[in-house]
Amino acid sequence: MHSLLLASAPSAVPVHLVSKAGWPALIEHLAPEAARFAKAHGFAARPGQHVVLPDGLGAVSAVLLGVEGASARRRDPFAPGRLAAVLPEGDYRLEGEIDDFGLAALGWLLQSYRFERYRKPQPVRARLVLPKGVDGVELSALAEAVAFARDLVNTPASDMGPAEIEAAIRQLGQDFGASVTSQVGDDLLERNFPMIHAVGRASPRAPRLIDLVWGNPADPKVTLVGKGVAFDTGGLNLKTDAGMLLMKKDMGGAAAAAAAARMIMQAKLPVRLRLLVPAVENAVSGASFRPGDVLRSRKGLTVEIGNTDAEGRLILADALALADEEVPELLIDYATLTGAARVALGPELPPFYTHDEGLAVEISRLGQVVNDPVWRMPLWPPYDGLLDSKIADVNHVSGGSFAGSVTAALFLHRFVEKTQSYAHFDIYAWNPSSKPGRPEGGECQAARLTYALVKQLYPKVQG
Repeated sequence: MHSLLLASAPSAVPVHLVSKAGWPALIEHLAPEAARFAKAHGFAARPGQHVVLPDGLGAVSAVLLGVEGASARRRDPFAPGRLAAVLPEGDYRLEGEIDDFGLAALGWLLQSYRFERYRKPQPVRARLVLPKGVDGVELSALAEAVAFARDLVNTPASDMGPAEIEAAIRQLGQDFGASVTSQVGDDLLERNFPMIHAVGRASPRAPRLIDLVWGNPADPKVTLVGKGVAFDTGGLNLKTDAGMLLMKKDMGGAAAAAAAARMIMQAKLPVRLRLLVPAVENAVSGASFRPGDVLRSRKGLTVEIGNTDAEGRLILADALALADEEVPELLIDYATLTGAARVALGPELPPFYTHDEGLAVEISRLGQVVNDPVWRMPLWPPYDGLLDSKIADVNHVSGGSFAGSVTAALFLHRFVEKTQSYAHFDIYAWNPSSKPGRPEGGECQAARLTYALVKQLYPKVQG
């Protein structure tokens, strides 16, 4: 299990989650000196407010954490995670007003994440007793996969280029007995991945398509595709300095897809899993592709380039065309694709797109169940005309300034014709500020949701 999880600890300190409505009843059950201490420190069970209660010898006797009341629209299941990084070293157990003990414990583990590759580690030492009825092995696997994805996103592009993304996926394959192959550099042209090659050819770090395959070939095919732009300058349509600052996270789709793959493999779900990651650096040189160029895609469609800063959908298109050729039962892609998605829904709520109504219902429902929220957006057919080109089959960007996330999704759907259950996630992959279970920095969005979906669709046979 995770190093911060304990199977048991008889002397663990209780952590009471309490709302304003529940506070009067709880205070009556506290020792008189503890109640006086809480009042003296102004504890009123406001959401997020906490106080550490001492015993008569100065040791920690209990912790109080204010949470939303039952009448609130929805309590944050990760609320206890707030404490993981602030409590002193010791063993703790959760009790009180908790809707889902599994998510509460997961929030604790996710909050304990630290990216310390470049500085002296300062590990979290507040350990948590595994709540009764919670699967500690599965919980640990989820937390470790999220940490894996966050590490990939947080690592600067100087140390996380296309080759390093490939190395991480090869290690993943080695850990779980998967096969991993890649097409690199000019091999992409020979194997008919021209748009991946075009986007990445300007960089001295060769573009590639990474292909991981795991599981029994006879099992249902599940394919995950992740955008792996190690760094995005914008190409010849160069970004501003502010726009470029966080572009190490432009491979966040690859990180999310790899994390979901890790969860599925670690759980040994009965699927034949495929992970496809087109990995490139969108750099500037004499070899850069240009606005106005026409690229031929793997699918055979010709694509007019409207803006070189919309490179992610180009590399995804070739990878999705490959995925669609074998007609998987489920196909999902993840990409830090559009600023328009952030304008519409903000950084915490990625939009998703699918034509499959049943799949849409389950994605939305499971996102709420596992606290990995997403929101469905429409594949609005009338907007397809915004991608018209006068000289090619399609332009890869809209002819106007509206509905940027929708038109990007419509573009990608042109490259998936055979697969019936296909969903596209336009994720942000970054927490601008810290919230319980979601510390500031790289984030893994839609991966836990995907794991829950695959687990539901293809459950393990018991016995």
